[in-house]
Amino acid sequence: MATTSQISQFMRQQLQAIYPEQELQAVIAIVMQEVLHYLPVDTVLRADFEQDDVFFDNIKAITARLLQHEPLQYVLGKARFHGHDFMVTPATLIPRPETERLVDIIVDENQQSDLHVLDLGTGCGCIAISLARALRFPQVEATDISPDALAVAQQNALMLKTKVDFRIDDMLNPEMPLHRYHIIVSNPPYVCMSEQELMEPNVLRYEPASALFVPDDDPLLYYRAIAQFASKALCENGRLYLEINRRFPEQMRRLLTQHDFSDVRIINDQYGNPRFVTATLL
Repeated sequence: MATTSQISQFMRQQLQAIYPEQELQAVIAIVMQEVLHYLPVDTVLRADFEQDDVFFDNIKAITARLLQHEPLQYVLGKARFHGHDFMVTPATLIPRPETERLVDIIVDENQQSDLHVLDLGTGCGCIAISLARALRFPQVEATDISPDALAVAQQNALMLKTKVDFRIDDMLNPEMPLHRYHIIVSNPPYVCMSEQELMEPNVLRYEPASALFVPDDDPLLYYRAIAQFASKALCENGRLYLEINRRFPEQMRRLLTQHDFSDVRIINDQYGNPRFVTATLL
């Protein structure tokens, strides 16, 4: 048997070439909590406590996958978003902390009740489910082109006891709804193919490329389709909320203005990058 300290040191020695120090500490803490149910303080207080071999074997298996640059969220099968754990698989993108800000913006700006909300390209369902939980008695719908992603999203809604109506649809050629929405939100693919060289191996190897990348010669491909759809599917004074590539905020402003949107605002993320666009349909 190995002690808590020896297990922690094993992970550090194995993974120190993979992660920078601060991230490595976070990874070790998350794994120790997941496997041993230890908080960081427990890891210190019980440093000399001998752990059962089954726990160490579990941590060895996790470490082996991390050494292949597999994202920790896929290894554990879940990611934290807006205060809740969401199941994630390689069929879905891993929710990013920046996107939590998008949910907060929508909730802060929409205090009315009974709003009709549509999330385009929902993935694991994190935006739609978070909005369904945070808004006042909303009716939330969400679409994705991937049946596998929708299966994950539906499972997340069940686990979090949240009602969202999910359906398959292609945001590049979406079906027109039978009613209009007060809010449409989307975090569509927006990373240009040429930006791949700037990305980490764990993203390129494991996350679904179809949910990440757009052609270099048409970086606003999805936004153009969303703007055309939203201009018909939103009710009067309905609001559109988008996460965007920080390289194209002014292009986004022009695009939305051309599709009869007003009050187009560019909002920075927590790192100071232009990351979100909001607009109101005239």
